[in-house]
Amino acid sequence: MLDHFMLLADYNRWMNGNLQRAAAALPAEALDAPRGAFFGSILGTFNHLVVADTIWLKRFAANDAEGRWSALGMLADIAMPTGLDARPCADLAAWWTRRQMLDALVVGWIGQLEGGDLATTIRYGNLRGEPQRRRLSHLLLHFFNHQTHHRGQATTLFSQCGVDVGVTDLHPRLPVAD
Repeated sequence: MLDHFMLLADYNRWMNGNLQRAAAALPAEALDAPRGAFFGSILGTFNHLVVADTIWLKRFAANDAEGRWSALGMLADIAMPTGLDARPCADLAAWWTRRQMLDALVVGWIGQLEGGDLATTIRYGNLRGEPQRRRLSHLLLHFFNHQTHHRGQATTLFSQCGVDVGVTDLHPRLPVAD
């Protein structure tokens, strides 16, 4: 199963690069224009993904009792977001800097995981402070699915602006079989 998560981490980084290229084709005011999306604008959607990824990655880091997931240490200087609609990135350049850091961290961390790690119980409090516990493998499925969900919303917003994001399917990232 680890190879599936490596594939999803690679796909995640690739698609975020595609979104950045699409965003660079628009003026800054178009990126932050209200578009009726759940998080308002393209930049609002991008910020939500940074926020959600940060929350989850910090939760995973807090469950690394043995200190084996050193890639997650890059989060130490980043504050835990206080809301899903927070806007830590004021513009596309700030978002892209943070996005590249997070994507590298995810790829590095997934590469550090061992098969037994996937059965680890992750304990955390949700944003209301309610205690939760889930298997890491299940949370990783949610983590990557959540990103795909909101990137799909972003591609629709780009389409409405006349910008083609290009291929969004996972298929082009699948390795060729022997």
